[in-house]
Amino acid sequence: MSAQRLRAGLRGWGGVGAMAVLCALALAFVLLLPRARPGGDGELAATGPRAAEATQARAGSCVDSTAQDLSPAPSGADGAAIDAIKSRGYLTVGVDQNSYRWGYRNPNRADGDLEGFDIDLVTAIAKNIFGSSYSADKIHLRAIPTNQRTAAIKNKTVDMVVRTMTISCARLDDVAFSAPYFVTGQQVLAPKTSAITGYDTSLAGKRICSAATSTASARLATDKRQHKLPAGAVVMEPVPNQLDCLVRLQLGEADAVVTDGALAASLAAQDPTVQLKGPLFTKEYYGVAMNRSDVDLVRRVNQILEGYRTNPAGWRASYEKWLLPTLGKDSESANPPVPHYK
Repeated sequence: MSAQRLRAGLRGWGGVGAMAVLCALALAFVLLLPRARPGGDGELAATGPRAAEATQARAGSCVDSTAQDLSPAPSGADGAAIDAIKSRGYLTVGVDQNSYRWGYRNPNRADGDLEGFDIDLVTAIAKNIFGSSYSADKIHLRAIPTNQRTAAIKNKTVDMVVRTMTISCARLDDVAFSAPYFVTGQQVLAPKTSAITGYDTSLAGKRICSAATSTASARLATDKRQHKLPAGAVVMEPVPNQLDCLVRLQLGEADAVVTDGALAASLAAQDPTVQLKGPLFTKEYYGVAMNRSDVDLVRRVNQILEGYRTNPAGWRASYEKWLLPTLGKDSESANPPVPHYK
């Protein structure tokens, strides 16, 4: 059965079967998608001198609490990376296809296009790079599991990854990040009927699921190694995507999920039997990830973000459309983070 026929047969997000099918697709393929759905805009004119060569700080010179402040200053100038994108004729972006309201295939849409908060940002970036020559086919999207994001950037399979990717010192050894475009933190998701109350002693004896190479997985591994988890808590083998954790929770194969609070809220919106448990217990920032050698592209994305954050039709409109229903207007995530550059 083709992916198109399969999508047409799904109705809504309810039920383990449909989610398991989507997980299987994400695990089995890295899909080349024809275009992005037009979304929020935040264009700035490309001005200023050609971007100076620079390298974003590596992990050895930063701490995670300020890793989001190490991106180079904005610039509208073209450089080798942007020239290559324009010459090729399209921007290749690694995205998610199964994170509800972030980057996902809406099974009720006939065209099967991806949509969500991250997809809107991809559209704004492409509009700025291509200017008056922009069209939807200037964007090529590749659906990439959480555990393949870094490899896709290092191998230049994609020009960038816009996929709820947290800026961290460890990741700065491998990729460059834009300034942050979203703030969140780690949180626990569990069945409503569960006695789990958060990232605390209520996890004793519980099976905890996380996505491979995620900051949640790294935190769980560290806390287990340092004996900071409650007695009997079982850190399960990480899975490729957060949605896989939701399926395991639904099947009774896991008792709790640890992931970004913004993603956890979207998972809870897909299944009314689960809920967020306890407050955020970390503070993290999402950035656009790019190859370390593409300094001009990093600077351009930072300039695009300067406009996108302040343009009412940009960040704010996208948040209200996609994330307001799950995160609300009073969440710390309800406003874009203030950028700082190295």
